[in-house]
Amino acid sequence: MAASAQGLAWGQLRLGTAGLCCRRLSRGLYARGRRLPGPEVSGRSVAAASGPGAWGTDSYCLELLRKRDYEGYLCSLLLPAESRSSAFALRAFNVELAQVKDSISEKTIGLMRMQFWKKTVEDIYCDNPPHQPVAIELWKAVKRHNLTKRWLMNIIDEREKNLDDKAYRNIKELENYAENTQCSLLYLTLEILGIKDLHADHAASHIGKAQGIVTCLRATPYHVSRRKVFLPMDICMLHDVSQEDFLRRNQDKNVRDVIYDIASQAHLHLKHARSFHKSVPVKAFPAFLQTVSIEDFLKKIQRVDFDIFHPSLQQKNSLLPLYLYIQSWRKIY
Repeated sequence: MAASAQGLAWGQLRLGTAGLCCRRLSRGLYARGRRLPGPEVSGRSVAAASGPGAWGTDSYCLELLRKRDYEGYLCSLLLPAESRSSAFALRAFNVELAQVKDSISEKTIGLMRMQFWKKTVEDIYCDNPPHQPVAIELWKAVKRHNLTKRWLMNIIDEREKNLDDKAYRNIKELENYAENTQCSLLYLTLEILGIKDLHADHAASHIGKAQGIVTCLRATPYHVSRRKVFLPMDICMLHDVSQEDFLRRNQDKNVRDVIYDIASQAHLHLKHARSFHKSVPVKAFPAFLQTVSIEDFLKKIQRVDFDIFHPSLQQKNSLLPLYLYIQSWRKIY
């Protein structure tokens, strides 16, 4: 990745945001609720949605999300009432897939779980969901909003490929992963909101990539604790940084430069997404509330001079619910 492509955008954020550190100002070379009733269908599907064990499936999804994806849980709470349960189901589906990698000891087991979800999605579109809470709620969401099957399958396929435990070869590979996971989630959320708009899709693409990059950065200390590093190898090589430098929690300037360049790319995507907000339907804005947490992380990592291992980066922002509510009230993203 050409670092010079990012410097200007990130530099403007540094200079224009009060209270942020002013490190490397001259570095021009670097880049920078209530649920709807279930759908009315007959036969096996009704049995699946209302039979033994199905009671409380919505609560299961909500609780799973609250524990495993708190930011997604908060964002979903601020969606219109008629969309919330479907959004909870969608994000719970993503959590189920995301936690496969960290809960297995052998790749074969992970592949079996992914195969289960592939068959589950196929069965959902045949009105024959299995007796599994997330699957039942996802089936309801698909029936209500006619969700695109391809986006769901993209998420599974990309998560399956990611079971290999290999570092991203370059920033483009990380962005492709984010496109098929985070962006697919946003496209489906727009469908839940009833939005079909090219500009909204464009914004979703950039926001999803920014989210994917930030997620990779935030997870770095956790991955390092397990002797793994997934940061893009091209940027590490550019600054002569090895995986061992991260495993040793090295805080030298060149290690911070790697984090700076990766964070700059996330900031660039966020800036692009916001550059055409006037063309995006206001009804789509609730789908993009996660920009609050993305920006919050980028500001925090600046304040600690791009030290990815700084303890403050692992602390929850207790004011995040308030910031999200304000963003929702102001109708911006």
